[in-house]
Amino acid sequence: MKVERKELARFIWTLAAAMLIAGYLRYSIQGELLPFSKGLLIAGGVLTIVAIVLGFRYILEYCSKRSSKLGTNTAILTVAVIAILGLINFAGFRHHKRIDLTNEKLFTLSDQTQKVVSGLKNDVTIVHFGKSSDTPLDDLMSEYTNLSPHLKFQNVDPQQKPDVAKQYGATRMGDVIAASGPRTEHIESGSRGQISEEDVTSALLKLTRDKSKTVCFVTGHGEKSISDTSGTGYSVADQGLKKETYADKSVNLVSENQVPSDCDVLVIAGPTQSYFPQEAAMISKYLDAGGKALIEVDPETDPKLDDIFKVWNINVGNNFALDASGVGRLIGAGPAIPLVTDYGASPITKGFDGSMTFFPLARTVTLADKSKSDPQAVELLKTSPRSFTTTNLKAKEIKYDPKTDTLGPLSLAVAANRNAAEKGARLIVIGDSDYAANQAISQTRNGDLFYNMVDWLAQDENLISIRPKSPANRRVNMTEGQAAALKWIDLVFLPGLVILSGVYIWWKRR
Repeated sequence: MKVERKELARFIWTLAAAMLIAGYLRYSIQGELLPFSKGLLIAGGVLTIVAIVLGFRYILEYCSKRSSKLGTNTAILTVAVIAILGLINFAGFRHHKRIDLTNEKLFTLSDQTQKVVSGLKNDVTIVHFGKSSDTPLDDLMSEYTNLSPHLKFQNVDPQQKPDVAKQYGATRMGDVIAASGPRTEHIESGSRGQISEEDVTSALLKLTRDKSKTVCFVTGHGEKSISDTSGTGYSVADQGLKKETYADKSVNLVSENQVPSDCDVLVIAGPTQSYFPQEAAMISKYLDAGGKALIEVDPETDPKLDDIFKVWNINVGNNFALDASGVGRLIGAGPAIPLVTDYGASPITKGFDGSMTFFPLARTVTLADKSKSDPQAVELLKTSPRSFTTTNLKAKEIKYDPKTDTLGPLSLAVAANRNAAEKGARLIVIGDSDYAANQAISQTRNGDLFYNMVDWLAQDENLISIRPKSPANRRVNMTEGQAAALKWIDLVFLPGLVILSGVYIWWKRR
């Protein structure tokens, strides 16, 4: 039986199309280009060329018809539109851009994460050991991998690839492990039951930092304790420092007879009792040798550290800072809890413009002589112009007295540094310790302020940043009466209004 050339070309083209489709489907399902799939695609491509050669004359005849020309124009326009859309999609893929419309920018990686990931010098691979690849973690990691070519992410089924699980030390389904060279770090999920940005960034810090610095919290004089989980304790600050790879511990200067040599940063958090002269001398010696210290002094306390403050050109006021602007009402704060939105020019508060920090019962901390250039210092926190000082919160009527009080803006903290013994001594004095306590550190930017101060003192400026956010609590609490009224509105009033409107319109058009 004689087979026409046109029919042969059509048959070969059909076979080529079938091979191409089969090869693509096998590749899509298997996720790998195996030899058989590759063979199908190659054979389909070759047969397509053969079909075009055999049927070239018939293709030209078809294209010469008027109806074919119209169809060809339509096809060309369709292909052009598809090509343009493909180019736009490719450009969008290569130049990734998202718009985050949430108030807290919950779906935008924090300043800290961008600094850490963009600063990676070695390759880091994060592996999720599980079967599902369509998870919130994939969306989160796509944001991370866009920040640096040194960061890779992949999903691995440990049942199909047990050798990879063994290599990374995965022991159970759902493990997420970051690895860089021989070092690995398990990424544990946080309090919300799923891995968050904070968890991933903390793991990257632990993985890439060579040495952990130690933050020492002084005890023995009623200071805030890092083991205290009550509202006035510092246990949350303790957890936050550990997430940034710091080691911290409590030290007693009397029993140690010195500031321990492994203390990279010394924190004195709100002492309620005075230090012995010998202890003050130990702190002074530590600073003279290039030490770094954060001293938080609450109102109506006297830690007897004035000699240190004097050497560093710092004056701690014997007063309370009050804010009469009413801005604090936004967070339920009264005048005794000054709110700060004005910050000094310092790496510590870079990026704080427009942010708020608040300080329950604070005293002023200012530069004693602003004309001095040694040490280099800046007043870090400024209250509103409508704030003022008072020396007595127990008076029946508290108002500004120009004879005894100081009108705002008031300084609540000073950050100073000098090249003592060529080691760069640094000191921050702040007139409140409750801002970093458990009940306040997670509010507004209080936590960022505390951690940034520690970072600056530890000379870890690359960690100074705005940290990952938590979603605001937007729940509406109603009384039983309000809930009942809302139910009647939802079930009776609104449907009734719609029905009555429909009846009225029908009656008018009748």
